[in-house]
Amino acid sequence: MDHLLSLIIFFPFIAGILGFIVDKNSIKAYGITISIIEFLLSLALWFNYSPGGPNFQFVEFFPIISAYGINYYVGIDGISLFLVILSTFMTMIAFIGLNIKENIKNLVITLLMLEMTMVGVFSSLDVIVFYLFWELSLVPMLYIIGAWGGKLRIYASIKFFLYTFAGSLIMLIGILYLAHYFHQVTGIWTFSITDWQLLVIPVHMQILLFIAFFMGFAIKVPMFPFHTWLPYAHGQAPTVGSVLLAALLLKMGTYGFVRFSLPLFPDASVYFIPFMATLAIIMIIYVSMVAFAQKDMKQVIAYSSISHMGVIILGIFALNAEGITGSIFFMLSHGIVSGALFMLVGAIYDRRHTKLMSEFGGLASVMPRYATIFGIILMASVGLPLTMGFVGEFLSLIGFYKVSPIGTFLGGTGIILGAIYMLNLFRESFFGKSKSKENTKLKDLNKRELMALVPLVIVVIWLGVYPKPILTPINNSVQKMLTLMRLKAQTPAAKNRLFLVKQVKETK
Repeated sequence: MDHLLSLIIFFPFIAGILGFIVDKNSIKAYGITISIIEFLLSLALWFNYSPGGPNFQFVEFFPIISAYGINYYVGIDGISLFLVILSTFMTMIAFIGLNIKENIKNLVITLLMLEMTMVGVFSSLDVIVFYLFWELSLVPMLYIIGAWGGKLRIYASIKFFLYTFAGSLIMLIGILYLAHYFHQVTGIWTFSITDWQLLVIPVHMQILLFIAFFMGFAIKVPMFPFHTWLPYAHGQAPTVGSVLLAALLLKMGTYGFVRFSLPLFPDASVYFIPFMATLAIIMIIYVSMVAFAQKDMKQVIAYSSISHMGVIILGIFALNAEGITGSIFFMLSHGIVSGALFMLVGAIYDRRHTKLMSEFGGLASVMPRYATIFGIILMASVGLPLTMGFVGEFLSLIGFYKVSPIGTFLGGTGIILGAIYMLNLFRESFFGKSKSKENTKLKDLNKRELMALVPLVIVVIWLGVYPKPILTPINNSVQKMLTLMRLKAQTPAAKNRLFLVKQVKETK
């Protein structure tokens, strides 16, 4: 197990390089095989992870540029463990559901490279290594949208790249400045997140650095008003691109807030609660209304994805165990549910070559298996109890209720609005009379599509009924992070906020 994490990170990269010598007729089977092996390796992390053990496990370290403290330093805790597993699981599902024949060899290699960067982001404990993986993830997704996307694919891919790259450059300035400050204080150059977390940073500096990191993370989420690149990216991306973009790449932004912004800048995190909550509530309400106005099924789901990310932001900036643990679980459920929805839309697009709801109707009688799976995933999307979507959403809102009951009420309206636009989509597409003769000839889900979608349905129900195996490790790591934040808090506002839950428990 000494090098298991590095194997998981770089196995897709090595397999991608070897993919150049694989025959194009066998390349899809090769990609599926590699993704299954990668997923099984990630499960080995879970089976060997000790929730009561050290904060970071499977740690590997060796110097890269010793003079400036840049090292290959990776490890996982309960927060990152399941995001690594989500990355390998959803990549495997994307490979199984892949239905592109044009230039398939390059696509498979690109997907393997993208998987490497995503696992690397969630595993890195050296900030420079994290940043390298973060930036490298842009290249495969840029290529996927630009090479296999729709008519406006070039515009969508360039907009995606420019937005995210610009935010990353601002974040890089913050990273370099923080490293320089650490060197001034300690005389040591280091980019280790575990070293940085021990440093007490002046509050005014925390605020400036929080803003720098915010730009990188907020654009990736994407938060309002930086969200305009996402509908274009989803609208033009092929199905596999939308699945991985929604399921994994967006989570890199919310993960960044949890891994960096909160423990490094506890006072600034408390200071910016009203600001972050306001943006999150706008995301939830405004984007839900935009989603309801859409006529394209894929655009409804794209805007729905942004709205749900707003609930995750509320949970993170509740700054208590319930909210943060719920937000991380919601990252996982959102990844699975949104990925499944994009895959379902891709299935109907492959048959009709349209995503307009006005072109469908009566699909439930023509494609009963498709309608059943779509209905289950849709219910998880709107947060139906006993589905995975309910657990994270409920905990996130419960956590933020301790911060602001009014804000929680406004954020909770997203559940109602989400039910309105998603049920409207389901009604328009699956019930009533068929709006086209072509719909009566549609074939139901085939074996390949069922093999990709049924595991998602099983996970959605299993973790909705029994989420404890995932919640416990996450909560343990969140509690350790909150303890660190309490110790570093300097301002009265931060001390009151971060010690509030602890004091209530001690009183009881």
